[in-house]
Amino acid sequence: MLRIANVDGRATVVGEDLRVHDVAEWSDGRFGPDPRSLLEDWTAFRAWAEGRALRGGRELDRSLLRPPLTDPRQVFAVGMNYVDHAAEIGAPLPEAPSVFTKYRSCLTGAFGAIELVDGPCDWEVEVVVVIGRAAHRVSAERGWDHVAGLTIGQDISQRRMQTAGASPQFSLAKSFPTFGPLGPWLITPDALPDPDRLALGCSVNGDVVQQGSTADLVFPVPELVARLSQTVPLLPGDLIFTGTPSGVGAARSPQRFLAPGDVVESWVDGIGRMRNECVAAPEAPREKAEAGSWI
Repeated sequence: MLRIANVDGRATVVGEDLRVHDVAEWSDGRFGPDPRSLLEDWTAFRAWAEGRALRGGRELDRSLLRPPLTDPRQVFAVGMNYVDHAAEIGAPLPEAPSVFTKYRSCLTGAFGAIELVDGPCDWEVEVVVVIGRAAHRVSAERGWDHVAGLTIGQDISQRRMQTAGASPQFSLAKSFPTFGPLGPWLITPDALPDPDRLALGCSVNGDVVQQGSTADLVFPVPELVARLSQTVPLLPGDLIFTGTPSGVGAARSPQRFLAPGDVVESWVDGIGRMRNECVAAPEAPREKAEAGSWI
């Protein structure tokens, strides 16, 4: 069982007592400090780390927590992957995973601010898979073998852009800066009593808006790994946002969306919690026109 965090850019083991141990220091430089480099050598690191005692360590400063991975090469996201979410938006269950991407520049930490842009911004709590071993054309029976760990994610979405007329923009609508809170750490599947049956939820200002279980996924984690890998080689450090249960703001009557000052809390049993405060996104800088240029 391992719990790996990104503390100020360095791969860090988090103990049961929530004291942190820098991986590069713990291993005398054999592994780390870059979080993705740890995933690149995940099999060797797990074999080395198993059974080694954690002693001492430092107190966790959650203000230093970054997303477990800040530079994944690929970020996949799956839509309509819960039976109840498909029902609440009036969509048929997909026959194959509905896949889009979130761009990695949207990732932020478990306690970072969510910068709301103009338009209706919505919440979507998700379990996120972190790939630890390369996977290409693997079977569902071997899907879990390629997973380093699980973490918590929010797939914040600007709904107007997402569903805009003849040109919907799923990936762009979900990839504004800070629209991908992730964390607080990844935890290895063996630390969970049943990684295929995890309760997850989300609240806004203390009001619980989502509750679900990964037992209700249309395509469970090992099947997602298998199906994605039939087309795209999955690489160490890649992320898979596995979908959200019912309770999103756009499906409510009346609809409810996020506003500056709102606090979004997200949790997955056995993994932990995130807390993100919503703020207004800073205005984009306006460039001054040079003399003689077209305006």
